[in-house]
Amino acid sequence: MKDNIIPSIVLTLICIIAAVLLTFAHELTKTNIAEQKALRFNSSVESLFGKTESRLIDDNFGNDSIKAIAVTPDGKTAVQVCTDGYSKEGINILVGIDENGAVSGIEFVSLGETPGLGSKVRDIPDFREQFYGESAYPVEVDAISGATFSSKGMQTAVSTALEVYNNNKEAIINGGK
Repeated sequence: MKDNIIPSIVLTLICIIAAVLLTFAHELTKTNIAEQKALRFNSSVESLFGKTESRLIDDNFGNDSIKAIAVTPDGKTAVQVCTDGYSKEGINILVGIDENGAVSGIEFVSLGETPGLGSKVRDIPDFREQFYGESAYPVEVDAISGATFSSKGMQTAVSTALEVYNNNKEAIINGGK
């Protein structure tokens, strides 16, 4: 009986120690990770609109695909959207919307699509440029051959950004109030 209990106790102790170490590591690094995400987000906003200040809005307006929204003093809005392409949540983009409510640019925060196929949505400028100037949703685009899921994911992401912007424009411009 004693031979059966000792391995269980040792394994339990190992699991407890591992859990405590993982919790400690998480607590130690979560501030740095949050700062890096904020820097990457601000860098992407600057890529869309140039050197400018932006105010982050703490609301996704009931849409879980929306990860962040930022507004510049001159009324331009950046909406971070994460949607499925071929990969689950493989498309994480920042959609720039100008003061007139039209798409003015797209920046990739991350792309988890298949290299050489799905990554074409990022690598082919003409594909991204189809979205520029669009202000109504759903957005219609020509898909990239061989990257249909990724193309539809981009279409969904831009349409989601425009839908949330158009349905909540006043609240977004006023800082989420």
